[in-house]
Amino acid sequence: MRARKMWSWILTGMLFILALITIIPFVWMFISSFAPNSEIVKVSGGIFPKPTTLSNYRGIQEKFDFLRLFLNSLFVSSFKTVVIIYTSAALGYVFSKMRFRGRNLIFGIVLSTMMVPWAVTIIPQYEMMTKFGWLDTYKALLAPGLVNAFGVFLFRQSIGGIPDEIVEAAKLDGAGDAVIFHRIILPMSRNSISALAIFTFLWNWEDYLWPFLMITDEKKQLLSVGLKMFSGRYGTDYGGLFAATSIAIIPVLVVYVVFQKQFIAGVASGSGK
Repeated sequence: MRARKMWSWILTGMLFILALITIIPFVWMFISSFAPNSEIVKVSGGIFPKPTTLSNYRGIQEKFDFLRLFLNSLFVSSFKTVVIIYTSAALGYVFSKMRFRGRNLIFGIVLSTMMVPWAVTIIPQYEMMTKFGWLDTYKALLAPGLVNAFGVFLFRQSIGGIPDEIVEAAKLDGAGDAVIFHRIILPMSRNSISALAIFTFLWNWEDYLWPFLMITDEKKQLLSVGLKMFSGRYGTDYGGLFAATSIAIIPVLVVYVVFQKQFIAGVASGSGK
């Protein structure tokens, strides 16, 4: 009993240390967002810069259209998150509750796409967007990722845990597949919806390479790419960069705080299968 308690304390201490290692850089960045550049790059002194100014936050809108880029990223990330959740849930319902020839084969093909590194598909996708004439449009950002293999897998596993008797009872009452999906399956898949919402929003909010390749108009650009404007030829405005980054992580924190309970339950239910 004592040995078990001792190991529990040791594990808790290790997790606490790892949490500190993870959090300290974010705390340093947030404090530095209130400090001038001279204080941030200073070699001598304490670990954390001295916060003495709000000019970094006042200047981010003056140096580039921060609000526009922020709203662009919010639109693209939110739209793709909603659509991916819906398509993943619909395909998860098809693969888990509908019986048809070749179902497992098709699902295996969907899963196999998760094994292909995303970098391998950049050139083919870029050529497709060029032939479609979608360069410098939001179509190039939205269309390629509207179906997510991980999301399909997650929903197939969670919806598979819903008893078939519920679906059969709904069909006996005259409900079609569309009604069953929207009124029964989706409300019972809140945990998986929350888990996928956090993953998808985070992936799209932080995506840099694809928007950088597709969008050239600064007014249409996303915030992840726009942050590079703080890096000049001879120096970097670290204070402004840290201030803009501190604001940029707010949507991610909000999404996680809203869905955190269902997120943990959703990951557990999906992985347990």
